[in-house]
Amino acid sequence: MSSLTPKSAVRRIFIDKQSPKAHHALVQTSEAVRAVAAEAGLDRTAVELINLRVSQINGCAYCLDVHTRAALRAGETTQRLGVLAAWRDTQLFTPTQRAALALAEATTQPADTAAQESAYATAREVLTDDQISAVIWVAVTINAFNRVSIMSKHPVRAER
Repeated sequence: MSSLTPKSAVRRIFIDKQSPKAHHALVQTSEAVRAVAAEAGLDRTAVELINLRVSQINGCAYCLDVHTRAALRAGETTQRLGVLAAWRDTQLFTPTQRAALALAEATTQPADTAAQESAYATAREVLTDDQISAVIWVAVTINAFNRVSIMSKHPVRAER
């Protein structure tokens, strides 16, 4: 194909299907991370907020779809989901959730060292060591899934 071929015309490989052993390992990692988060006292809502915020930053439509539904099932409200991208400008999130969201953003954008230092300092004030570790692992894991879905161009299908 020439360099003039439109991006939409290039067929993508679903790398999760092409390399199922690697994808299975990522799924197992995600399951372990969810267990670590629960053991650290982070509820499923907090985990889904992290998944969603990281997916917003990365622009992963597929993961936004999956984790919006998961957050709603976990009891998250549509109001908080609607303002998540501007979480700093609301008082709708707890100090723990705010610290987790800032740390997840810093994990997703590690080149911003000032934001990273600020987020980590706040996390140290609000979260336990186990919670800090869990938040970072949740962010690392969803970042990996975002890349899988973005590079595979996983489709978002309308609900029935």
